[in-house]
Amino acid sequence: MPGRNNEPVSCRQDAHASFPRQYAATQRFSLGQPRGVTVSPDGGRVVFLRALSGRDPATGLWVLDTAGGRERLVGDPAALGTGDGVLTEEERLRRERVRESATGITSYATDRAVRIAAFAVAGQLFTADLIAATLTPFRRVPIPDTAHDPRPSPDGSRVAFSSERGVSVVDAEAAAATRVAGEDDPNVTWGQAEFIAGEEMGRTRGFWWSPDGNVLAVARVDVSGVQRWHLGDPTDPTKPPASVAYPAAGTPNADVSLHLVPLRGGDPTRVIWDRLDFPYLADVVWQEHGPLTLVVQSRDQKVKRLLAVDPASGKTTDLRETHDQHWVDLVPGVPRWLPDGRLVDVVDVDDTRSLALADQVCTPRRLQVRGVAGVGSDAVYLTASSDPIGIGVWEVPLDGAEPRPLSAEHGVAGATVGGRTVVLARRDLGRPGVDTIVHSPHGDSPLHSVAERPPLDLRVELHRLGRRELATALVLPSTWREVDGPLPVLLDPYAGPHAQRVLASHDAYLVSQWFADAGFAVVIVDGRGTPGRGPAWERSVAGDLSDPVLEDQVDALQAAAQMHPALDLSRVAIRGWSFGGYLAALAVLRRPEVFHAAIAGAPVTDWTLYDTHYTERYLGLPQEQPEVYRHNSLLEDAPNLTRPLLLIHGLSDDNVVAAHTLRLSGALFEGGRRHQVLPLSGVTHMTPQEKVAENLLWLQLAFLHDALRLD
Repeated sequence: MPGRNNEPVSCRQDAHASFPRQYAATQRFSLGQPRGVTVSPDGGRVVFLRALSGRDPATGLWVLDTAGGRERLVGDPAALGTGDGVLTEEERLRRERVRESATGITSYATDRAVRIAAFAVAGQLFTADLIAATLTPFRRVPIPDTAHDPRPSPDGSRVAFSSERGVSVVDAEAAAATRVAGEDDPNVTWGQAEFIAGEEMGRTRGFWWSPDGNVLAVARVDVSGVQRWHLGDPTDPTKPPASVAYPAAGTPNADVSLHLVPLRGGDPTRVIWDRLDFPYLADVVWQEHGPLTLVVQSRDQKVKRLLAVDPASGKTTDLRETHDQHWVDLVPGVPRWLPDGRLVDVVDVDDTRSLALADQVCTPRRLQVRGVAGVGSDAVYLTASSDPIGIGVWEVPLDGAEPRPLSAEHGVAGATVGGRTVVLARRDLGRPGVDTIVHSPHGDSPLHSVAERPPLDLRVELHRLGRRELATALVLPSTWREVDGPLPVLLDPYAGPHAQRVLASHDAYLVSQWFADAGFAVVIVDGRGTPGRGPAWERSVAGDLSDPVLEDQVDALQAAAQMHPALDLSRVAIRGWSFGGYLAALAVLRRPEVFHAAIAGAPVTDWTLYDTHYTERYLGLPQEQPEVYRHNSLLEDAPNLTRPLLLIHGLSDDNVVAAHTLRLSGALFEGGRRHQVLPLSGVTHMTPQEKVAENLLWLQLAFLHDALRLD
């Protein structure tokens, strides 16, 4: 589908030159888009986050009243009076885990009726009135310490927040804060998600209100048994290195327990489950219509249990147990409880991830459920794929009627629900940005976007290539014609589990189009292990994250060249970040006859250095599977390098630490293999700095031109 309206449009040289600056200044064209949507249970209010302009990193809190369709700014970041306050350590870590690079109000929580919101900025606590249209709808709540992750009680009368490794509660009318959980041990935190929960499980919180607002369920995390890594800043030798509790594969995890803390006096009650066999606390759900529910996993992730908790005693009973010979996935949005007491969950049946209400499967075969978006007045709403390049929103009526799609098949959509109001956010290949529409009984209203438009015109073709019908995107220069001759090829994958690059979404291809307009045919492949094609496809990388993934890249590349003779297979490069960086280095080390140059950004090079929950899911324990870890490592392949390789790594990366790149570089040096290393001081895994994001594009382009000897 080339360009807009399926017609290629000339790409001006000045647009190509300005793209890296605009891409960086707009934070990948995300600033100014509505996000973080919440809908009130009566469907009357839609709360969301949005920056004031496409280049303003400070995000505000907004409300749309569905009856009138009017947007109100209820949390103006410029009026909060926090200035350029320094982030608390808890907030810095949260933002790193969720890859948040904006400023201002980047997260919030509401009471049950969505009448008030609470948020923290630079450690200061604020609440906002989401109903009254007052001149200053927000107020600062004075507290003695800094606040992190504030959450109102269900009735909105109090706010709980994490502070100084503990949890405190303050009256919404600003009475004195009371510390309700915590201890002095520096290895112990209460009310915060541990590293593994935030990075791998999708659980970014550490405390939960009871439906009646009288009890808090609080996670206690003890990292005293976790090994310490020391991450320093080489640009400042006077600064001591930061000590990080990092649970690498095969080493001890944090000790996580859950405690019920009464707010009207009395001692906390420990929740009792088999933490030896089920050490991972993946999620906690405490709703009006069901019991306090835990999701726990075994260390090998082959068993997942749902547990119901008796709040009086802390004892648990089994609700459901799921087994898989490889691993059981954690699916966003489940479990949850319906008002009639039925459990909403997912089950894998006939290689299809399906929605189940109680024990009844409610979605058709081959519709792969991605997650549950919400429960409305009379339906469950979910995201699902019949084709992996698209993600649609489906409505599953509670009365047993047939599910129906709410968004077009080709595109990428998500939803937020309250009552009979559904907010659909949809992207497609034909236009940039996201369209967010509020569908309510009062009519349809857009949530406006003020994001900037990218200056590039897409020329993207989506295909299913090879015997495995691999989802593949081919991106060509916007002005290229066959008479212009063959094009060098750049593969631009991620290709790892739980992520996709080949989607029917315009903005997914902006950087690839920029490289294409610099003179490349860009090929992007989602192979085995990527989501959307069923459990068996995802589990085909069990025990081997290298061979199937690399083989699929080669197969799709060769199939693309047969389909489009303009691809010059004598000049092929590959670039990637994180798992994509691992794949890029793997490609030139093991298939140099195919790949002639590689850029590996923040690559995992030695899986014994990566975290427990991710690595052990696919490769098992290194103590039990040493040969598997050796086969998937890049270090023993280092003496085989014969192609140009650029390694890039942020020295402040606490996810894929810089030791990965340094170990590979050391092995390459010992083998006498030339390569380049670009260390980025003060940069984490997500490279949020403007200059870094801009110049990384130019430096990669220059490397590719030199490595492939292009004009």
